[in-house]
Amino acid sequence: MINPRLWVRNGFDRAERILDRAFGPDWNPLAQLGPIGWFLFWTVAVTGIYLFIFFDTGVTQAHASIEWLTNDHWWHAGLSRSLHRYASDLMVLMMFLHLLREWAMDRYRGKRWFSWLTGVFVIWFVYLSGITGYWLVWDKLAQYVALTTTELLDTLGIFAEPIARNFLSPQTLSSRFFTLMVFLHIAIPLLLLLLMWIHIQRITEARTRPPRGLAVITLAGLAVGSLLVPAVSQEAADLATMPQAVGIDWFLLSLYPVIESVPAGVIWGGVLAFTLILAGLPWLPRRREGAAAEVFLDHCNGCSRCVADCPYAAITLVPRSDGLPFTHEVEVNAARCVACGICMGSCPSSTPFRRSGPLVTGIDLPERPLAQVRAEVIAAASALEGGQGRVLTLACAHGAAAEGAPGRVVLPCVAMAPPSLIDFIISRDLADGVAVAGCAERDCYNRLGIAWTEARFDRTRDPYLRARVPRERLMTVWTGPTEAARLDSELAGFSARLAALPPFEGARKLEADPDEMQEGAK
Repeated sequence: MINPRLWVRNGFDRAERILDRAFGPDWNPLAQLGPIGWFLFWTVAVTGIYLFIFFDTGVTQAHASIEWLTNDHWWHAGLSRSLHRYASDLMVLMMFLHLLREWAMDRYRGKRWFSWLTGVFVIWFVYLSGITGYWLVWDKLAQYVALTTTELLDTLGIFAEPIARNFLSPQTLSSRFFTLMVFLHIAIPLLLLLLMWIHIQRITEARTRPPRGLAVITLAGLAVGSLLVPAVSQEAADLATMPQAVGIDWFLLSLYPVIESVPAGVIWGGVLAFTLILAGLPWLPRRREGAAAEVFLDHCNGCSRCVADCPYAAITLVPRSDGLPFTHEVEVNAARCVACGICMGSCPSSTPFRRSGPLVTGIDLPERPLAQVRAEVIAAASALEGGQGRVLTLACAHGAAAEGAPGRVVLPCVAMAPPSLIDFIISRDLADGVAVAGCAERDCYNRLGIAWTEARFDRTRDPYLRARVPRERLMTVWTGPTEAARLDSELAGFSARLAALPPFEGARKLEADPDEMQEGAK
């Protein structure tokens, strides 16, 4: 049976691989949908403020002022109008692609519900911002939008008098009502900005700016499109007549033809059902997640490395509570922890070399503690075939290496593995080399796992990989779920390179140290 989510996820992965070749992983547009959305919002805001300088808010002068800035000042105000229009449309497209991609990657359920739910409100505020913007042009399309919208609102019965009456004749529409529309078109985007800020509150180091080069490409593309196909108005609105044919902006106004032909009750029911289903997706069905990370104060000195590394702001520093001579300790917010294990990999006490007492670290996953990971590594190493070129793989559960295989240990995130685990594998001769096989480089499933792993191996972020570990015996490969062939090729090439190397003189057999064997089995 085909899983629709996996089918869409694999489709995105294949498309992103093509875009990787054109833009590179860091500039891949499909991996930067959120930041591009923010960039487009600011593009719309800046061009909107500039246009307001030239705009006459009077109901009888609005259309003439728009025509004046579009035609007489096309090279700056007219260009700004087109940028404003096309950036708005592109923002809608980016928003829905972002929503679809997060759903396909299963990054919306469980502890991630907050970002998804606030994103649902962002969708509607984007639409409200766009719809009120069309009113201000006050052409035939604006008249159509205004009349259709107010007639739909009147069916709710919440207004003292039907507001659609304002658009029945030229005498009934006052400049005061039009000024209200101007106010709404300013107030709603401000509320949208607040919602966008709330949307990222549970995300550490949230990306709100695309790479500068990608931003330049996006803006340049919008500018070229604006010059080649400038946004223009339709005929001026005339409340004495009914628009017979109007050009529709299918990005923002695609539902309006449906509103005309379907009873209002069905429209409102559909809107409510769509919103409730979309908002309820994180719990349909509810996903069982691993238990939140647990802190062991006997091994925690409050160094705050796990606080800095947590991608979801689930760990905070609080005053010390156990009397040990440290000022702080860390505290885990279970409502935010997704059990990715990155905090365990960042803890300086996460070392598999410990020989006295049980292997406990400062912060650990109750369902996948470091002691268990070490035992899995030892078991995976014993499954490797003898001879040179033995590769032990530490794999991400969301990349091409997610499926179990001999000599492979699958983790929630490769950044869960502390650098000392690499040292342990090589120096104890469990394998000739270690391959860290994470998810796609363009967009880590747990946001920061790839970045922190590379920084630790490059010795630019604590905890460092020891200098004694030969770098030629360590390989990182970042592959998406549809790149199994590339992964196999990379692993085969790495094994061949290892086989050509002389034996590592610093290695010693684990079998020679029964204490470590027993500790690893605990």
